[in-house]
Amino acid sequence: MEHFFTLYLKLFFMMTPFFVLSVFLILGKKLSSSEKKKVILKLSVTVVIISLVFLVFGQYIFSLFGITLDAFKIGAGTVLFLSALEMIKGGTEVPEGPENTIKRSADFAIVPLAIPVTVGPGLIGILMVMGAELNGVMDTVIVCLSLFAAVASLAIVLLFSSKIQRLLGQQGLEVLPKITGLFVSAIGAQIVFSGIQGFFVESLLLH
Repeated sequence: MEHFFTLYLKLFFMMTPFFVLSVFLILGKKLSSSEKKKVILKLSVTVVIISLVFLVFGQYIFSLFGITLDAFKIGAGTVLFLSALEMIKGGTEVPEGPENTIKRSADFAIVPLAIPVTVGPGLIGILMVMGAELNGVMDTVIVCLSLFAAVASLAIVLLFSSKIQRLLGQQGLEVLPKITGLFVSAIGAQIVFSGIQGFFVESLLLH
């Protein structure tokens, strides 16, 4: 249960839920309640499918390109850390401009809301690492359930987006992604350290 909860929290924060919420509020503010629900459903299904693809086939991608798991951990962790810094600095805000007006429909559920806002480099990296470290059927089931729970939690946040907006106000919505960025940066640093540790252990064993 503890393992499930840890994975759930990690995946949930990797989806940057409060940044997704901000983008959803901007792109979906002209949609009706039923249209917003359709967007949330389409987003949830898309995120689950894409995530499962990277979770299952990540190890084969490693083999295809000859990438070691430790090397990928260092690379993915670094990208994740840099993305988190952008969130903390506020560099991930979605501008209110004419370039976004064409996306003010249910079409934005997949692009850009699912990809790359929700399923970004950080989530892809951690899913591929998790997939490569899967050990047995039970471990696979726990990871998949954690993924489903994280997506369901994201959907709930979006379903109550209007109430959250009224409760927190604009300043609150600007602060939450920064807090998420702090957690994401810590996870990124941990992945990098894990990759470095694995690299040195493997080097010692070879020598």
